[in-house]
Amino acid sequence: MFYYHEKTDQEELSPIKRGRPTPGYSLTIAGDKVSDLEIEEFLMEAIEGEKSAYGYRKLTHYLRTEKQLDINPKKVYRLCAGLDILMQKRKSGPLYPRRLAKQHIITGPNQLWQLDIKYGSIQKSGRFFFLASAIDVFDRCIVGYYRGSTCQARDVTKMLHEAFLRRQIHFSDEDDSMNLIIRTDNGPQFLSRSFGEFCHHHYVLHERIPPKSPDLNAFIESFHSVIERECYQEYNFDCFDEAYYRIDEYIDFYNKRRYHGSLNYMSPVQYHEWFKEHGCKEDMVVNL
Repeated sequence: MFYYHEKTDQEELSPIKRGRPTPGYSLTIAGDKVSDLEIEEFLMEAIEGEKSAYGYRKLTHYLRTEKQLDINPKKVYRLCAGLDILMQKRKSGPLYPRRLAKQHIITGPNQLWQLDIKYGSIQKSGRFFFLASAIDVFDRCIVGYYRGSTCQARDVTKMLHEAFLRRQIHFSDEDDSMNLIIRTDNGPQFLSRSFGEFCHHHYVLHERIPPKSPDLNAFIESFHSVIERECYQEYNFDCFDEAYYRIDEYIDFYNKRRYHGSLNYMSPVQYHEWFKEHGCKEDMVVNL
């Protein structure tokens, strides 16, 4: 027997949920969780290297054999489509051509920043958060950072724009040699159209390191190792808010109070202020 009842306002307004939501991760053969963003980085590294001619089925095999992921072709196809790297869409080449990382002599702040994304997890829940950080290789200041449960190109560009304002950086197209260089790996956020447009609009020179060469991004890699050891491993994050609070607290300490042997035992902020007063000495030059 069926009974009629009048729909409430809440029922009228509530959208009908269809299908099962994607979990946002895949499992390795050992049962460890790997976030979709990290899998996207694996895919971008693959097509930037010797596997550039692979379609989604061969990329699935690559993820299964070399990354030990338990993943099916349907999901790899969906991730490739989201990254716009399916075979038929890659023939025309990138809108913003790749600029390979090269050696530079850095004599002051705001000449070369390194940028990367680090993953963290919430205790017991299995959920991920992301930390995108930019470091100035001269004074080692974390000039900007973003933390959140997702990390898209728009989050990174917003963070960089705020860092430009804090450091009062204004560039022009009159002399490229005076403009900021931002060096990244080949993560999908950094290969996106919006990131390329952001760099083009601000006259920023975007360098990308070759796959499997983290030593070319050594300063930001070192910072992420330090924050892993001195922050992530010190606390068990029970929720996102706690993780973000500890990250904010640690980066404030890192920038303002943590001694650096390579900075004559000054903090990055102290070193930055010392440079403004005294200028660059010979032993302060960074060659990389």
